[in-house]
Amino acid sequence: MYRNRTCGELNLSNVNEEVTLAGWVHKIRKMGGITFIDLRDRYGITQLSFNEEVNPDLFEKANKLGREWVIQVTGRVTERSSKNPHLPTGDIEIIVSELNVLNPSDIPPFTIEDETDGGDDVRMKYRYLDLRRNTVRKNLELRHRMALETRRYLDERHFLEVETPALIASTPEGARDFIVPSRMNPGEFYALPQSPQLLKQLLMVAGFDRYFQIVKCFRDEDLRADRQPEFTQIDCEMSFVHRDDILNMFEGLTKHLFKTIKGIELPDFPRMSYADAMKYYGSDKPDIRFDMKLVEIKDLTEGHGFGIFDASEYVGAICVEGCANYTRKQLDELTDFVKRPQIGAKGLIYVRYNEDGTIKSSVDKFYTEDDLKKWLERCQAKPGDLLLLLSGETEKTQKQLSELRLEMGSRLGLRNKFDYQCLWVVDFPLLEKDEELNRFFAKHHPFTSPKPEDIPLLDTNPAAVRANAYDIVINGVEVGGGSIRIHDSQLQKKMFSVLGFTEERAQQQFGFLMNAFRYGAPPHGGIAFGLDRFVSLFAGLDSIRDCIAFPKNNMGRDVMLNAPAPVEQEQLDELGIMLKPKK
Repeated sequence: MYRNRTCGELNLSNVNEEVTLAGWVHKIRKMGGITFIDLRDRYGITQLSFNEEVNPDLFEKANKLGREWVIQVTGRVTERSSKNPHLPTGDIEIIVSELNVLNPSDIPPFTIEDETDGGDDVRMKYRYLDLRRNTVRKNLELRHRMALETRRYLDERHFLEVETPALIASTPEGARDFIVPSRMNPGEFYALPQSPQLLKQLLMVAGFDRYFQIVKCFRDEDLRADRQPEFTQIDCEMSFVHRDDILNMFEGLTKHLFKTIKGIELPDFPRMSYADAMKYYGSDKPDIRFDMKLVEIKDLTEGHGFGIFDASEYVGAICVEGCANYTRKQLDELTDFVKRPQIGAKGLIYVRYNEDGTIKSSVDKFYTEDDLKKWLERCQAKPGDLLLLLSGETEKTQKQLSELRLEMGSRLGLRNKFDYQCLWVVDFPLLEKDEELNRFFAKHHPFTSPKPEDIPLLDTNPAAVRANAYDIVINGVEVGGGSIRIHDSQLQKKMFSVLGFTEERAQQQFGFLMNAFRYGAPPHGGIAFGLDRFVSLFAGLDSIRDCIAFPKNNMGRDVMLNAPAPVEQEQLDELGIMLKPKK
């Protein structure tokens, strides 16, 4: 055998045992007549010792090794004279009696260390080397444990894991599909699934009342730190349930993962309406680790000759505790922050409530001290606090204030990655209107049920209809979302009509679902968690890339495999595809 022990398991209880290890040369330390080699495998690091006086041939052979060479050694476990308290194996070393080189290695393009000298592009190109690093490997081990515990939790509650197809029909709503041409059906195309949404609903019609799948999904979208063209969902659906049944079940899953993986007991999750989330946090995924809520003061600002506020639909403020001593330079930095194109504010107004009770503002010439005191009272400010104000269109300005709030939370150290605060956001709008196209689109997807009491509004005021939908948010990150589905074919037809589908188009795109509903569809609903985001939260990562074995870069490219890439003309000819010549 190549090994009978791993590099992470030996300790003082193994002293005097003869062991065989195999792994990669992590470090070499030459100390005159003694050479120490750190041998690494997936499980840890063990120190090997080679003594020139005891075995000069073996010593010479060891000194010819290089970093990342693959070797096998046999030797005796002994207690180290100089122990390393930072390693589980730091109390012992191996006095090597036999050394075999299994494979030499070129010099790696970056150091295989927790703190590597490799940039992102180099590490992605040589991802198989990057995965040897302890920090990256631990993220994938965490991912494995979270998937395992998810399966355990759901299996114990009678969920059945069912695989759904990866080649399906393209859907007209939502993000762009990845399209796959069919050779056997010329001129026709599959799509890679953005989610198994319709298929899991059909499983409910089929009587599989509790389904789940840890499944790959695909969306042809622009990328961000928390987005990849292919990603993994914990996809779930249940029959004969109301909203609270689903929330309780999957709040339970979340608590189970925190307890078993991180040893954290979470309290019950608060529930917040979408309307309140936007009003108080300017975001449908509020970070509730800190307070600093948005406060509307439009009524206190009108009629004082300050045209910017007078012309604005909304004037909002946040109260930043203890920051009245911010310098002009710091305030200018915040102004530049909100003016960034990603945020888009035109300027920033401030009010300093100094420790001595005096008030200083950037709009002093328009508002008296008594006027400003009313603002401070509305925002519950205390001496030493700072008000920051933005104005404009309501929803747009709330989102800008939200970004400013998060920036201040980060500056003040209020966003500890490992202080986990969870909540449910509920009662989202069912529809959003595209004013240019003069039509409604589904906020979530076309199969989301309206709240029962709002169904009559589909005829009179569709924009006011609330969805029976919900998101689970952790530390300002949407980790999962779902809804109660429409299970009545007549209501589904009505929904398609509101969305501007003709009967023919609805039948063409979704006839199989509508037909299925005619055969006794149960009330059902579900949720999908983003596994990549969930793991990155547990690991404290800023990007999901380091919890995915082989991720794409920010341009959607796999620089290791050089994909996407051109294919042979013969393959295109078989598919009946003709490429336009490049200009």
